[in-house]
Amino acid sequence: MATGCFADRLAKHVPLSDEEKNALTRLEENPRKVKRGAMIQRVNETVTELFVLREGRVMSFVILPDGSRQILRVYFPGDFIGSASTIYSKAPESLVALSDAIVCPFDKHALRRLLEEYPRVAALLFLLSNTERVALTDRLASLGRTSAKARVASFLLDIFDRLRVTDDGVTDSFDLKLTQEEIGDAIGLTSVHVNRMVRQMEQEGLISRANGRITLLDMQRLEEIGHYTNRHKDVDLDWLPGYI
Repeated sequence: MATGCFADRLAKHVPLSDEEKNALTRLEENPRKVKRGAMIQRVNETVTELFVLREGRVMSFVILPDGSRQILRVYFPGDFIGSASTIYSKAPESLVALSDAIVCPFDKHALRRLLEEYPRVAALLFLLSNTERVALTDRLASLGRTSAKARVASFLLDIFDRLRVTDDGVTDSFDLKLTQEEIGDAIGLTSVHVNRMVRQMEQEGLISRANGRITLLDMQRLEEIGHYTNRHKDVDLDWLPGYI
């Protein structure tokens, strides 16, 4: 059996047994193609499926009382989508495809069996869930306490570091594949303000742009500006269970 992208993602942290890889790959047995803009899940709908993202990009979001949109998370290939929905019967967020994508749906019972039979995989999912939570906590703190420039810098660095987890070809540049409106909805800025900050960072030699691709020219300075900590590295794995 070919290894699935979710198994590949987890194997970036620790070596997986063949049994663990096969169990994870079975979650991807029913791929579903979705078009850009397609709604995958609506907030408050009954949760029947969780997902692994195989190709493309997906975002989670909520609509605020004033009608504005708050983007919560952007998902990349290899990500487990719907961890927040595992503990509720109704979806706490909506999911929409940011690009043409392939998602692999599976039900909660499949997840339960996986966690019962493979405790090390359960521990890895717990680890990923908490790295995501800490990264979101960082972004929440930045929304109220940092400048627009800091928010944009931190957001770009977080995307860069997350892509590097699964794509060894990412060195200093990446395809952004997000509109300035989408970036603004993630970090609490208007698209006009995002555009201004991006142009300013270009002028200062911090980044460059070409054909939708962002190159980070001075990562150390960007980290200082964004008060940024990479939450996707230096993870303590010593407490994980060993092979069964």
